[in-house]
Order: sequence, then C-alpha cells, then structure tokens
Amino acid sequence: MRDELSGRGRLHGLENDDLTACPKEANTSMIDRKALKELLNKNWMTHDAMWFVHCMNEIGIENTNRINRAAVKSMALIEVKRLMEAFEMETVSSFSEFRRFVDAAFDVVKADFMAFEVGFRPGSIFSMNVENCFVYRGIRRIGAIERYECGLFDRIEGWLEGMGVAYEIIPVVKGCMMHTHGVCRREFRLALPE
Repeated sequence: MRDELSGRGRLHGLENDDLTACPKEANTSMIDRKALKELLNKNWMTHDAMWFVHCMNEIGIENTNRINRAAVKSMALIEVKRLMEAFEMETVSSFSEFRRFVDAAFDVVKADFMAFEVGFRPGSIFSMNVENCFVYRGIRRIGAIERYECGLFDRIEGWLEGMGVAYEIIPVVKGCMMHTHGVCRREFRLALPE
C-alpha cells in the first residue's frame, strides 16, 4: 500500500524502513499445522489443474487423460512407500492395518476442500463417497467434462498395488461418475483378512 503523502510504501501500516518492526525471516513457525497442510494441498491441486489444462491445450484431452492417470498411479506407488515409512508400517497384512494406514494417510493428504468420506465394512470392503467433487467442478468449468477420465481412484489403486494388496473395484467406471450419475463412489474389495 502506498502512503499518499510521502510516496513511500507501507507494510501492514509500517514504514518500509522500520526494519525492527518486521520479522527478520518468514518460516513455517508463522503458520499452524492445519493451515500449512491446507496451503500445500491447495497449491498442489492448483499445479495439477494448471498442468492438466496446459497439456489438454497442447496434446488434446485423450492424451492428457492417459498421461494424467498414469502419472497419478505412478506417484501413488511412491507416495504409499513414503507414507508407510512415516507411519512406521512395514507391511499391510490385514484390513485393520489398512484402515490404520488410510486414516493416517488422509490425515496427511486430505484438505478441507476435498469433500469425501471413507468407510470400512465387514468383508474387507473399503469405500469412498465423494460428496462435492472439486475436480468435477474444475473440469466442467474448463469445458472438458464430457471426455474427462477421473484419476482420483488411480491414487487408491496405486496405494493398494504399492502395498501388494489385491483388490476388485465396484463399479468400474469410465469417465466421470459425478457427471454421468450425479454421485461419485467406489468400493474396493480387498484380499485382506479382517
């Protein structure tokens, strides 16, 4: 903000040359953990969206869908190893261990604007229900929803494959389920003992 009379800049009402009133250096201690997680997730999703738009404009929606889904899955194969190491988990050999992993993982990677719920049912069934999909809204806004292929669940598939857990997905969906059905949900039937 410019001081109209002096022409000097102001920072939160302080003169620029009053260095004693300004923090010497900014760092992560200036933001709480939850706000930092939200900021990082929003920036990552913005990068993802911008990458998608630029690729789509350069190489078309079909190639962008294929590359995006492959990138999400290959990222998830690496991400799951890092998360398991952070949670001190060597393997996931039961459904209860998988639940422990998912709860901890989403505590790290899920931001408040990501409106979905997870469920764990008998028979080693893991479910995800997306209530208000930010990806759907963004892809619809850029006019690509008719031919968009969702990559959200490729991340879960990458986690499962990285853990070495066999699974079946119900329903198998091509495109965007939120667009075609007005809802988005998946069940993963895992080959894990309870």
